[in-house]
Amino acid sequence: MALPAVALSQTHDGSYGSTPSVYAGEETRLIKSLSEQDLEEIARGGGWGLARAAELNGVPGPTHLLELADQIGLSERQRDDIEAIRAQMQADAITAGERFVAAEHALDTAFQHGAPDALALERLVKEAGQARATLRFVHLDAHLLTLPLLTDAQISRYSVLRGYSDDPCASVPVGHDPEMWRSHNGCN
Repeated sequence: MALPAVALSQTHDGSYGSTPSVYAGEETRLIKSLSEQDLEEIARGGGWGLARAAELNGVPGPTHLLELADQIGLSERQRDDIEAIRAQMQADAITAGERFVAAEHALDTAFQHGAPDALALERLVKEAGQARATLRFVHLDAHLLTLPLLTDAQISRYSVLRGYSDDPCASVPVGHDPEMWRSHNGCN
């Protein structure tokens, strides 16, 4: 049986001593599972990395689309529609985030007052998990809502600007008609 390296480590004389946990210092957090940066990001309705499944699979989100609006060539109508999605997402994310933070705080508090029984623990974990799932849904759904507003060329450009793919306009693959390739890929 192998022991985790963070639990015990063998010293130079062959005896075992403790190694500080990677969690050392986090015991002073208000909510142990969330850093101050996490709490700030959640409180402002920020993405907190919850929409990576969409973002990294070619489904842009409203906040970054608006940041890159000029470079992507968003029309005024697209900007207005995406801004409305972003504003609703942020409002919903703040509300869902408050619920998530409260659920994590309740779980943390339960352990501060001793160990909760299994039934209470199950309830608290489920509440925190559901609150996190709701928060994640808010962010992922905003990505889905933006997708029909964009052209394939805008999505491709977004992917290039965010560093997820190479610029298809930089070189035309062998065997492709250059004019057709550039037209299809929205190249200038």
